[in-house]
Amino acid sequence: MTDTAQRARPTPGNDSTPRLEMRDISKRYGGVRAIRHADITVMPGTVHALVGENGAGKSTLIKILAGAEQSDTGTIAIDGAPVSIGSTTDAIGLGVQTVYQEPQLFPELTVAENFFVGREITRGPMIDWRAQAPRMLELLDTVGLDRSVASQPLGGLSIAQQQQVSIAKALLEQASILILDEPSAILTDAEIEVLFGVVRRLAADGVSIIYISHRLDELFRIADAVTIMRDGETVSTEPIGELSVREIAERMVGGAIDEGEHVPGEHGETVLELEGLTLDGAFADVSLSVRAGEVLGLYGLIGSGAAEVGEVVYGMRRATGGRMRVVDSDRQPGTPADAKRRGIRMVPANRSSQGSFSFQSIAFNITVGSLGLLGKLPGWVSPKAERRIADDLIGRLAVKTPTSRQPLGAMSGGNAQKVVLARQIVEQPKLLVLAEPTQGVDVGAKEEIHRIIADLAARGTAVLVITTDLAEVQRISDRVLVFRSGRIAREFPPSASQASLLAAAAGAEDEPVTQEDDR
Repeated sequence: MTDTAQRARPTPGNDSTPRLEMRDISKRYGGVRAIRHADITVMPGTVHALVGENGAGKSTLIKILAGAEQSDTGTIAIDGAPVSIGSTTDAIGLGVQTVYQEPQLFPELTVAENFFVGREITRGPMIDWRAQAPRMLELLDTVGLDRSVASQPLGGLSIAQQQQVSIAKALLEQASILILDEPSAILTDAEIEVLFGVVRRLAADGVSIIYISHRLDELFRIADAVTIMRDGETVSTEPIGELSVREIAERMVGGAIDEGEHVPGEHGETVLELEGLTLDGAFADVSLSVRAGEVLGLYGLIGSGAAEVGEVVYGMRRATGGRMRVVDSDRQPGTPADAKRRGIRMVPANRSSQGSFSFQSIAFNITVGSLGLLGKLPGWVSPKAERRIADDLIGRLAVKTPTSRQPLGAMSGGNAQKVVLARQIVEQPKLLVLAEPTQGVDVGAKEEIHRIIADLAARGTAVLVITTDLAEVQRISDRVLVFRSGRIAREFPPSASQASLLAAAAGAEDEPVTQEDDR
């Protein structure tokens, strides 16, 4: 076992000495200043939220703390003692551990093997599994996992359970500062409650937790304090109870949030019509229609079947029953390529693996789906045409980048998301399917993506938005269909209350619909 694993566990902190202090931190990448004058102070045994728009500097600040980057200026102190963090090994030795949104583990290995990979306890040339077992089982208990998972392949566990394994593995090194980067972004409500239970237990045991999330409402259920960043600087650090969600959002963007009422636009002919559509094991008897210029929201909790409807419409899956009429044809798209030929485009929820080429340029990512527009000869691409199309959409979608030649992987999440969306609208689609269009982006990028959706509808595109974001579906949709257990539970107008939408999705007794809701 490593020396760092032998350190005493952190003690719950009534101590007035901060567990972590980062002062006047700055970092420049070439001509771009990522952060400047950034500060954060975290007390022992507390949950400290860190929020900011994509590009605000919070990721860079965390990378510096985790040893993945080195600051240009500033100081770091842990438990009152100045420290130098020159590598991730230094950070781990000082008790700093990071758990990312997507577990950084080996799915083909068992949970036990993942725990000790690279730091096994050995007896001669052999791994001493008996010596490793007590500590592993203790940590599984700490994060609320059944001990039986130890012998199971990690890939067979749910994402929530894999995340719990990641947290337990971080605690193996006796972490006193645990960074959780967007831990709830891909979890169900029930799984989030499990996560919160783990976080509360760790804080009670003295671990200081830096909690990064774009879900501002959940911060009030788990955080003790919040640090807000904007444009590479710390705006404020305050107890969470002294702020509201709106105040945090406005400090993040540096101005008031426009929450104007959604006004449906003019709608044209029917572009998509489903009648009794069924996909065994996912959804059944789904009937709906979307018209040109209309934004139809499909809202449901994870596993409701709404996501699979979008996949069938785009030809990623084949319906097992019912009828579909898409763009003047009763034939269901057999493949995504078939869907594209009929004017259908889709932005998937899993954009990192299905929707982007991170090492390629922004221009490549925007135009790769429309190569026919880039040259007269097959296989030949005009760089001039590529730049012209890319620059036009970069301006139209307000993508923040110095050049279209920048690699997509170097961009913030919100801007990268807009690039993925840009690819699908190079040629005006007749129907655009958007799965979780603003998942994992900050409030400012969310506003811009909502504006883009409204602009597409105004240009005549029929838009099908599939989302688990309650506020989002209420705000941007002309109509909302709520899914529950693979079926449409109810249709709502845009003026319906969030309580009504959530009650329908959760199967609770519906909130009485007011006259205003029925408009």
